[in-house]
Amino acid sequence: MKASLYMTTNMHSDTVPLLQNGQPHACSQTPPVPGPRAAQPSSVGSKPLLPPPPSPKLLQQAPPRPPKPQQPPAPAPSLKPLLPPPAPILRPLQPLPPVPQSLPPPLPPSLPQPMLPPPPPPPPQPQLQVPAQAQGQVPAQAQAQQPPPVSPRQWVQRSQPVQINPVRRLLEEDQQFRTSSLPAIPNPFPELGRTVSPPVLPPGSLLVSQRPIKQDLKIFTEDGTGKVVEILTDMTARDLCQLLVHRSHCVDDNSWTIVEHHPQLGLERCLEDHEVVVQVESTMANEGKFLFRKNYGKYEFFKNPMTFFPDQMVTWCQQSNGGQTQILQNFLNVNSCPEIQGYLYVKDLGRKSWKRMYVCLRRSGLYFSTKGISKEPRHLQLLADLEDSTVFYVISGKKLYGAPTDYGLCIKPNKVRNDPKELRLLCAEDEHGRSCWMTAFRLLKYGMLLYQNYCVPVERKTALSPFSTPVRSVSENSLVAMDFSGQTGRVINNPAEAQSAAVEEAHAWRKRSARINMLGSQSPLHPCTLSTVIHRTQHWFHGRITREESHRIIRQQGLVDGLFLLRDSQSNPKAFVLTLCHHQKIKNFQILPYEEEGQIFFTLDEGNTRFSDLIQLVDFYQLNKGVLPCRLKHHCIRVAL
Repeated sequence: MKASLYMTTNMHSDTVPLLQNGQPHACSQTPPVPGPRAAQPSSVGSKPLLPPPPSPKLLQQAPPRPPKPQQPPAPAPSLKPLLPPPAPILRPLQPLPPVPQSLPPPLPPSLPQPMLPPPPPPPPQPQLQVPAQAQGQVPAQAQAQQPPPVSPRQWVQRSQPVQINPVRRLLEEDQQFRTSSLPAIPNPFPELGRTVSPPVLPPGSLLVSQRPIKQDLKIFTEDGTGKVVEILTDMTARDLCQLLVHRSHCVDDNSWTIVEHHPQLGLERCLEDHEVVVQVESTMANEGKFLFRKNYGKYEFFKNPMTFFPDQMVTWCQQSNGGQTQILQNFLNVNSCPEIQGYLYVKDLGRKSWKRMYVCLRRSGLYFSTKGISKEPRHLQLLADLEDSTVFYVISGKKLYGAPTDYGLCIKPNKVRNDPKELRLLCAEDEHGRSCWMTAFRLLKYGMLLYQNYCVPVERKTALSPFSTPVRSVSENSLVAMDFSGQTGRVINNPAEAQSAAVEEAHAWRKRSARINMLGSQSPLHPCTLSTVIHRTQHWFHGRITREESHRIIRQQGLVDGLFLLRDSQSNPKAFVLTLCHHQKIKNFQILPYEEEGQIFFTLDEGNTRFSDLIQLVDFYQLNKGVLPCRLKHHCIRVAL
């Protein structure tokens, strides 16, 4: 009967002692006996009977179950399989279950995730012992709520969705809360979290050292011919001029410029030396082009600033009685504010009418007065802003825009390409006034940068330049003066004797050329002498052009004193014309042939000074003023690239 007090349960495979009232005893739980499942009775699904529990006295007197000698005790299961592997933490195996309301607050990412404590291992001995839960005074209700023991593999798989996924869901919610409340911080480990697109950096945020890119650019000359030149994208106008001068074998006298020309709008201007050519080309229209020409008046103000502007045209905000240096400082200093004022013809936007207005040029822009010559703030209105605009010369202003004079200026916004309605057109009364206004616009727009462009060529005169410095050969350096008047030649060591020999040789060459000129041409229909054609090889001779064309060339290359050219006369086929600029006015002087003793000479003063050819005439007036208002200093030139 004592043996009948024990019943075997199929759910836990354990032998549980029962008391009289049907409740299990706290200290009488028998540990499970390991062994094959075949030895256990198969009563799955049957409801176990609960007889009245025995008294503690009977439990102590009941003999224990004898151990099976045939089956050795199984070793205690290791705790390693019971620990959840770390890999499945980041890889969900099942859909996320709903988060219970009674979960603890989320843990920080740095703390380990909570894990369910493993069930107590069974003791190796089958004797009746007191388990560890009983020693800790675990109540009976806690023992009844414990899940049935299963194999380690099944326990890990069944515990993952319950223990890991809710914590991960809480961590994700916490991460979303932090992302929305805290400033954005780049994730240093994007491979451990969600896939986030990499941040897009704005262009220019990373400075990568790259070589300048080469680009083809077409340059035109005065005769209309063009040539494609390969340049760098960061090449300035000064560098491009030096490159073209070197390739065309010209003399680099720091007067070459690149001209931005718009034939459809009738506008042109000289690029400043610091401007990048490729950037200027990007703002031009399709029909716009670059010209390669000279401009002697580009920095004329810095050469003679005291007499450049008329006295009534400039108003100083401070005393400028110091001299040339003080005037330059007033114009180049940002704090000083020289004002340029005067009358200009202004064309209304979108209309064909012109009005004569009193305008005032300041650093903030160009203003016109609504009441006479008053410059009070209430009477001044803004006419044009120079910040995002460029000033051009107007070509053929009377024909294109109906201007009252041919001395026009244009303030063109940089955003405008082909629309003439957006152009602010101005017109001066004479060429000197237009030159003063253009210089004032450039000074107020560029300031000190313009003066630095002027000083660079002056400072580089002493330095060697690969484009402008002529390189003498070894044979030229080894030349010496020789005298071949006798039977044998000798070396002339005396410098004075060598100079007199050179003068005598030049005089003999002049005599030989005069005898050749007297012989004339072999063709009776086309008589021609060397003196009448030798000047055609010179750059300053421009052939058969009109007076208007010669004046246009003079204006394009700068209205400076001494700028000249020679051309054929239209009224007298045997005569020539010297076109000269003096005080920004263009004058014409006729060169007539003079015959004496059967020899033809050329003269400017009715035969008082005679020359055998035009080359001698130009050489003489480059050294002497004579009957001219000034000496010949600069000649207009046209080159072919």
